[in-house]
Amino acid sequence: MSTPKLSTQETYDLDRAHVFHSWSAQGSLDPMVVTRAQGTRLWDGDGNEYLDFTGQLVFTNIGHQHPRVVEAIQEQAATLCTIGPSNANDRRSQLASMISDLLPDNLNKVFFTNGGTEANEHAVRMARESTGRRKLLSAYRSYHGATAQSIHLTGEQRRFANDKGASEVVHFFGPFLYRSEFFAESPEQECERALAHLERTIQMESPDAFAALVLEPVIGSAGIIPPPAGYLEGVREICDRYGIVFIADEVMAGFGRTGKWFGHQHADVVPDLITFAKGVNSGYVPLGGVVISDAIAGHFDERAYPGGLTYSGHPLACAAGVETIATMKDEGIVDNARRIGEDVLGPGLAKLAETHGIVGDARGVGVFWALELVEDAETKKPATEAVATVAAAAKKNGLLVIAAGNRLHIVPPCTVSDDEISTALSILDEALGSLG
Repeated sequence: MSTPKLSTQETYDLDRAHVFHSWSAQGSLDPMVVTRAQGTRLWDGDGNEYLDFTGQLVFTNIGHQHPRVVEAIQEQAATLCTIGPSNANDRRSQLASMISDLLPDNLNKVFFTNGGTEANEHAVRMARESTGRRKLLSAYRSYHGATAQSIHLTGEQRRFANDKGASEVVHFFGPFLYRSEFFAESPEQECERALAHLERTIQMESPDAFAALVLEPVIGSAGIIPPPAGYLEGVREICDRYGIVFIADEVMAGFGRTGKWFGHQHADVVPDLITFAKGVNSGYVPLGGVVISDAIAGHFDERAYPGGLTYSGHPLACAAGVETIATMKDEGIVDNARRIGEDVLGPGLAKLAETHGIVGDARGVGVFWALELVEDAETKKPATEAVATVAAAAKKNGLLVIAAGNRLHIVPPCTVSDDEISTALSILDEALGSLG
């Protein structure tokens, strides 16, 4: 006999009494109770329907409850719910092969984790072990996780309360023309000056001390910032020049989000290590991992890798990953994300920026976009309070977006349709217009 389901009110009351939420002051929380979801939509406990353009935490790349993936999880649960990581199982083996097939021939091994923060922790450990060096590089505008090393890699303000200054991480400014740290007037200038700044930072911090550079190919939580043309290639060259391992953090950008399988594939670069999570199985079961170059994997052929996880390559998670990738291929989901970004969502958001003076910048790629709100177009003073107002107005009319600082992040599933984008743009237009 199964445990009876809770009512909406019982769910809410037990949450407030017993659940401790992340990144939040607990006393003022008022979480929405979600009772079901399907495709691009979800429903709250009062029966209200919403277009979900949050991806939750930017991970439902194939949408909610895709029947093929749900069935794959059910079939796996009926066969083999779990097994220890020292054993081989078919879905783990298959998923590792499928992921490596999406990448160049020198990226053949996959180490599975439970999520993105662990992936970054282990990628750093692999880089340190294989180089014998300790120091790390990451950008100020970045998010790499919330565990001990990954929160120090993180560049944005969530790092501050956790930063004790002993992490061996050196931060640098990446390119961001809208708020250029380099007084650049063009994408080309921004790229050139950002690369010069990065190399000078390395030179001033002892080049032979750095094990790895960790970089999001498209900055995610810190603003959804695609790099200018040539930047990732320049980073690769600098890493090669100083013997630094290039770790591409694809946790948010990977698996179709940018209209490519991986964000770095918009450039002509091959990272040494690639971290992933989220979109690999749309978050249906927690899963992450590190794709490892042959050179780094070979370092551990005759010596033990000093790390492991109880649930590494969990069968339920890997079964979901196998079916997610197969479904994305069969249904052309990655190409849909590219087309939507180029032809529908990108132009639509650009029009909103032209219409509403409070929108200082509209930027993104694929189904990975941000609207930056400013009080004044000249000073670019962030309009932080307005973001909450716009997000609330959008929610009232049936659209969920992410409010982050002075930005609205618009991140629908890669499966989103033209009509759903049109509806969302109309709601955003009205919500921005409500500011007066």
